[in-house]
Amino acid sequence: MDFQEFYRGESFDAYAYLGAAATPDGVVFRTFAPAAESIEVIGEWNNWKGQAMSRIYDGNFWEVRLSAARIGMMYKYRITGADGRTLDHCDPYGRMMEKRPGTASIIWNDTFEFSDSDWIRTRRDGVDAPVNIYEMHFGSWKRKSDAPDDWYNYAEMAEALIPYLKAQGYNYVEVLPLMEHPVDASWGYQNTGFYAPTSRYGTPEALKAFVDACHRENIGVIMDFVPVHFAVDDYALWRYDGTALYEYPHEDVGVSEWGSCNFMHSRPEVRSFLQSCADYWLSVFHLDGLRFDAVSNLIYWQGDENRGVNVDAIAFMKRMNAGLKVRHPEVMLIAEDSTNYPQVTDKVENGGLGFDYKWDMGWMHDTLSLFQTAPEDRPRDYHKLTFSMAYFYREHYLLPLSHDEGVHGKATIAQKMYGDYEEKFPQARTLYLYMMSHPGKKLNFMGGEWAQLREWDEKREQDWLLMDFPVHDAFRHYMADLSKLYLAHSALWMADYEKSGFRWVDCHQESRCLYLFERFSEEETLLIVLNLSNRQARYPLPVNKKTRLKLLLSTDWACYGGAEDPGDDNLSLIGEEQVILKLPPFSAKLYQRF
Repeated sequence: MDFQEFYRGESFDAYAYLGAAATPDGVVFRTFAPAAESIEVIGEWNNWKGQAMSRIYDGNFWEVRLSAARIGMMYKYRITGADGRTLDHCDPYGRMMEKRPGTASIIWNDTFEFSDSDWIRTRRDGVDAPVNIYEMHFGSWKRKSDAPDDWYNYAEMAEALIPYLKAQGYNYVEVLPLMEHPVDASWGYQNTGFYAPTSRYGTPEALKAFVDACHRENIGVIMDFVPVHFAVDDYALWRYDGTALYEYPHEDVGVSEWGSCNFMHSRPEVRSFLQSCADYWLSVFHLDGLRFDAVSNLIYWQGDENRGVNVDAIAFMKRMNAGLKVRHPEVMLIAEDSTNYPQVTDKVENGGLGFDYKWDMGWMHDTLSLFQTAPEDRPRDYHKLTFSMAYFYREHYLLPLSHDEGVHGKATIAQKMYGDYEEKFPQARTLYLYMMSHPGKKLNFMGGEWAQLREWDEKREQDWLLMDFPVHDAFRHYMADLSKLYLAHSALWMADYEKSGFRWVDCHQESRCLYLFERFSEEETLLIVLNLSNRQARYPLPVNKKTRLKLLLSTDWACYGGAEDPGDDNLSLIGEEQVILKLPPFSAKLYQRF
C-alpha cells in the first residue's frame, strides 16, 4: 500500500497492508485510527488481555507483531478513543469473523488455489452476450431443516445450486451480500465485516471453492456490495477511534433511512477503504461482478433529489469505477439506481459514472403495474409497456425482478398478476416471455421460476414443496425452456444496446392489448407477439411470399399448463400475403422469422 495514495483516496490495495497478516514468526496487526489515545490487541493467545500497539509511520497507523498469535485465533482491538471511552472493536480490514452473535475477528491466511484460469481469461462484461442472472439469498434458498441456523454451507450450496442453475438456464448467480453482518433480517445489507465473508456458511476458503466450482461450470458469480452505509454496532466501524472516522459527524446526513451510518465519502481514507474492499472481492475471490446497492443514496444526499447532488460521492464513484475497470476490465459493475441521473453507464472519461449496467426500475414498475391492472382497464394503460423503449438507449439497462419486489407486503411476482389463482399463471408466463425478449440483461429472484406465491422470508427456505403441484412444476419447466431459448438465440441479446436490434411491428393495438415487436442479430430475426387481454385474439400479419415463421415457444402450450398442442402453430407461409396469428387470452408467442 502506498501511504500517499491512501491519503489521497486513491488506494485499491489497503487490505495488503492493514489487518492481521501471518508471518513466519507470528502475526503482524495493523490498523488505522488517527485519533485513538491507545490501542491494545486482545485475543485467544493472551487470554484476551491487552498487548499494546505502537504508532507507526505518521502516527495515524498502529502496529504490533506477536509471535504467540496463530492463524485461526480470534482477536479484537481494544481502543481508547478521543472521546475517552474504551471499546473492543473487530478489525475493519479483518479477513474473517466469528459466527454471530460473536463479534471477534479471526486471523486468517488461506492457501486455496483457484483452477479457473480459462474462465478468467475468457470472461467479459456481457454487453454483447447473454446475461441471465439468478438472484438468491444464501440462507433461505434451501435449508437442511427448520432449525435456526441450519443453513447449507458453501460446499453444500455448490453441490446443490450449480446443477440447478444449469438445468434452469441461468449463466450467472447474484448473491445478496456475503460480508459479515450481525442481523439475519438485514439480509447482509448492514455490514460489520466488509472484508470478511460471513461465517454463517463457512470459511473464506470455502467461499473461494464455491466460486471456483461455479466457474468450472461456466457460471459467473456476482455479489451485492454496500458502499453507502454500515451497521451502527459499536464494536465495528462506528466511532472507531472515538471520532466519526468513517461516518458523518452530523445526524442529518450521517444516519441513513435504514437507521445505519452513512459513509463520509469526502474523506480520502474512507474512499480508500471502500474501493480497496471492492478490489478485494474481485481480486481475492475472483468474483465476476459487483452490484452496488442504493446508488441513488450516493448520487443525491440521503437519496433525495430535492436535497441536491452529493458531489463528493459522485467523485468517489467515478474514481472507484475507473480504477476497478483498469484492474478488472472484464468484470461487471452494476448500479442499483432508481434516479434519472444521466450517464450512469457511460465511461468516466466521457463524464459518466463508469458502471457497466443500471437496473431499469422504471421498466419494472411500469410492467408490474400493467399486469396488476384489470383487463378492462389495460387499454387505458397500454403504453406502460411501450414507454421503456422511448428511453432505453440512454443507458445500458438490466431488467430486474428482484428480491425487493417480493417482500414487505408487495406480493411475489406471480401473486401480483391480476385475477384469481388460475388466471395468475398464464399472465406470469406472458410477463416472463416479455421480459426475456425485451432488450437488456435479465435478473430474476429465486422462487419466481416456479411462481412462488408466498413472500420471501429470510428465516425459512423457499417453497420447494410446490414442485409436487403440477401447475407450479409446469411453470418451472416453462421458465427453464424460456431461459435456454434466451441463451441460444443471439437476437435476444447480441444487439441489446443498439437500435438496430429492436423494432416495433405494431404498438398501437390499444383496444385489444396486443403488442408485436422484432429482435434482430446478424444471424436471425425473432418475432414476439403478446396478448394481454382476457379474450382470444386474431392478428393479420402481412408477410411477403418468401416469409416463413417457426414457432419457438408459446406460453399456452399444454406442457406449461396451457391448452395448446406444440404442433398446432408451426406455420409455413411461402406464397402467402398475410397470416392470421391466433393468440389465446393472456398469452405470448415467440417465432423465428425466415
